[in-house]
Amino acid sequence: MKILPDENILVGQWTTDEEGNVIADSVCRRIEELIKCHLKEIARDNSGWDVLYCNPEDGRLWELTYPKSSLHGGGPPQLRCVTSDEAKKKYGRIAGSGDSFNE
Repeated sequence: MKILPDENILVGQWTTDEEGNVIADSVCRRIEELIKCHLKEIARDNSGWDVLYCNPEDGRLWELTYPKSSLHGGGPPQLRCVTSDEAKKKYGRIAGSGDSFNE
C-alpha cells in the first residue's frame, strides 16, 4: 500500500510471541515495503542509519529513523514526513529530490 495523502508518520512496533521471539508489526512490514518499492532514496546521514526518501508520486520527503536505537538492531523503524527545511538542515543540498528542495 502506498502512502496516503493525509499520512505524516508511520511508527513500527516490535512485540514478542509466547516463545520470546521478536515480531515486527504490520507497520514495520509496510515501512519495509514502501522503502523497497515506492520511495526513492536520496540521502543518508553521516551515521548511515537515517535515510531520506522522496515519494515520487507527490514529491514529499520522508525520513527513515530508528527512535529506539538502544534496542538490538536499532529497534523498530519510523518513517516521518519532513519539510524541505528540515531535510536541508540535516542532509544538506540533495540532487534529484525536486526543485522545491534544491532552491
